[in-house]
Amino acid sequence: MPNTLQITPRLWQLKLGVVNSFLLETKDGLLLIDTGYPNSTEKLFAAVHETGHDPAHIQHLLLTHCHIDHAGSAAEVRRRTGARTYAHVTDAPLITQGIAERHNTTRRSGLVPALIYQFFIKNAGATYEPVPIDQLLQHGELLPLAGGIEVIHTPGHSSGHMALLLRQEGVLVAADLCSHVMGLSYSTVNEDIALAQQSILRVVDYPFERAVFGHGNPLDRQANQQLRDKFSGS
Repeated sequence: MPNTLQITPRLWQLKLGVVNSFLLETKDGLLLIDTGYPNSTEKLFAAVHETGHDPAHIQHLLLTHCHIDHAGSAAEVRRRTGARTYAHVTDAPLITQGIAERHNTTRRSGLVPALIYQFFIKNAGATYEPVPIDQLLQHGELLPLAGGIEVIHTPGHSSGHMALLLRQEGVLVAADLCSHVMGLSYSTVNEDIALAQQSILRVVDYPFERAVFGHGNPLDRQANQQLRDKFSGS
């Protein structure tokens, strides 16, 4: 089974088991978004090779938030590639200490979230290898890469969670703003689910046709409208 899914001519989803990373071509090398759990580097690099690229060309590493399934292998990726690291200013202090989540993180109610938590989250660990963050990001910042990457601060899942609008691709990298595993749903764990809903409803006003997620499959058509329809009344 392929470990990659091409989203646009320059963007790939890298499948690392239950979590996704994303690889984007830029004029000055490759940009990697998130790294999976600790000890995911070999699988991650194999997926990069599968796209036809060399992991040694990863020049930028964006971490969407501090959780262990997204930042767990960041230190090793940085060590092996020399990539410049980026994170939102609110979650960066946790990432630089290798702290996976804040104490107010809680599980969403229901049978499916309970099963996901039991099998994939509960024993994942509370710490990972710390990684320095070279550039702190703020809401509304525009990174001059790949035609412009807009930082959208989307707190709720974590205080410093950010989504990334790839303007030239027309794609929102939603990360864990919500999930799309068995349909759209809130993430299994959140610091503040009401704030997560507010973040989703703020994001849908941005111009994007497609969305990709840290967990699950892409939305390929009218993604902002699908998100609006799903979460407006929930």
